Amino acid sequence: MKRLANTLYVTTQGSYLAKEGDTVAVRFEGQVRLRVPIHNLEDIVCFGQVGASPALMGLCGRRGVTLSFLTERGRFLARVQGPVSGNVLLRRQQYRIADDREQRLELARAFVIGKLVNCRSVLLRGARDHSASQGAPALRATATRLAAIGKRLEREKELEAVRGLEGEAARDYFEVFDNLITAGGDHFFFTERSRRPPLDNMNALLSFLYVLLAHDVASALEGVGLDPAVGFLHADRPGRPSLALDMMEEMRPLLADRLALSLVNRRQVKATGFNSTESGAVAMDDGTRKMVLKGYQKRKQELISHSFLEEKFALGLLTHAQALLLARRLRGDLDGYPPFFWK
Repeated sequence: MKRLANTLYVTTQGSYLAKEGDTVAVRFEGQVRLRVPIHNLEDIVCFGQVGASPALMGLCGRRGVTLSFLTERGRFLARVQGPVSGNVLLRRQQYRIADDREQRLELARAFVIGKLVNCRSVLLRGARDHSASQGAPALRATATRLAAIGKRLEREKELEAVRGLEGEAARDYFEVFDNLITAGGDHFFFTERSRRPPLDNMNALLSFLYVLLAHDVASALEGVGLDPAVGFLHADRPGRPSLALDMMEEMRPLLADRLALSLVNRRQVKATGFNSTESGAVAMDDGTRKMVLKGYQKRKQELISHSFLEEKFALGLLTHAQALLLARRLRGDLDGYPPFFWK
């Protein structure tokens, strides 16, 4: 299994990244504030007004370190990377399967099944942890509905129907999500999923974590030689990493939703760290963003057991493991794609 390397997140506005030998130097106001050996890194993610020297870009390309640039709120802007890994035959097979109705349906169904199972686990875990709360029955009832949707999913023969069931499951899941928030008060609550822009603190937190996860999944797919833009569940669209969005569906509940709930319920993020604009959009301030990034990195260090691979490894390697399994399915080494089920 691949070694879990670090991701360097740079959020301080006005920072500049430079190459010093085989080291990344983070400069701010004319002084070097941090030095990190390039061999300790897998990704560098820059938020907002952060620059990088051409020499550093070249070093990242040679060493296989992805250098990404996002807005302060987390919208993807650009990525600098070296030569595409993997062989062209794998990508050509990916494109052929994406145009094959039966195989595309099979893979789309697998991604949604993974999502349903893991969403159920989040709801049932919440119902167990807070069995005396008023919301526990609703959590259990929704978990039962998701199981029923999963059974319907197995019988569907059309991709649009699979997408429809995924949307139905997502609506049911988020309708009871507020019952999982135990320390939100008047500042952290959930009524409905809002994006572009998020309209409340909880949606802003979830959206930011989904951006981080999408970045990690896209990097993992590229790392095994797949094209993140050509998916099976999500429709192709210019600028959309459809395959990354496909694969992250099964990982959202564990890597993003559970972390967001932990940060709020443990009061690690505060309402004062979120600001509303005149348009109603809500965004995190720099201090809160750093806290969330720290929590995300810590979560990725936790160990999980992968039932299909029969291995125990850091959660941060899950994206890489699933990308490898997908590549094996596309090459014909596996009869089907095995989604990850969290227990």
